[in-house]
Amino acid sequence: MADDDAEGPESPRDEPSLDRLPVAAGASADRPARADRAYLTTGDMARLAGSTLRTVRFYEEAGLLSVARNEGGHRLFDERSLHKLRLASDLREAGLSLQEIKELFELKANCGTAEEASSRLADHLGSRIEEMQQKISLLRRLREELASAIAVIEECSTCSDKRTFPERCCTCEAFERPDMPRAARIFWST
Repeated sequence: MADDDAEGPESPRDEPSLDRLPVAAGASADRPARADRAYLTTGDMARLAGSTLRTVRFYEEAGLLSVARNEGGHRLFDERSLHKLRLASDLREAGLSLQEIKELFELKANCGTAEEASSRLADHLGSRIEEMQQKISLLRRLREELASAIAVIEECSTCSDKRTFPERCCTCEAFERPDMPRAARIFWST
């Protein structure tokens, strides 16, 4: 990462510059493939995207990644395909389906004007942001509840009353508190 990028927001993946990548098979530093552009193999794509070979092939077969073949028949990808793979992987992790991702990537091409494309993409992305905000709120609430449940359940680690474990744990005074987290009550009940 360049020095001027060191203070920027951290990326979920290390994104090395393509100028440090190997050129395509059959090319050399003196004779790079196609106008000095670096091409990536399936393995390069997987490694640089923090993914797997299977995932790269999956997105290629789904039509999300453009691929060329060298004389030996090996797949070669350009820098744009690497960026698309990273974004598609992030969107999948965020909960979008493959079909939804394809629709986002193809949206501009399916519009008649820049105005239509801009409006439709902004609407789609706005909807996704709202859905993500709702999930983030849920995850925050759940994180707090689970952390509270851990605190209550850890108290049980010192319980030596064999008459109450496991059937009557819910009769213990630790579980009679009015602020008992729902998760602790459910996980610890029988």
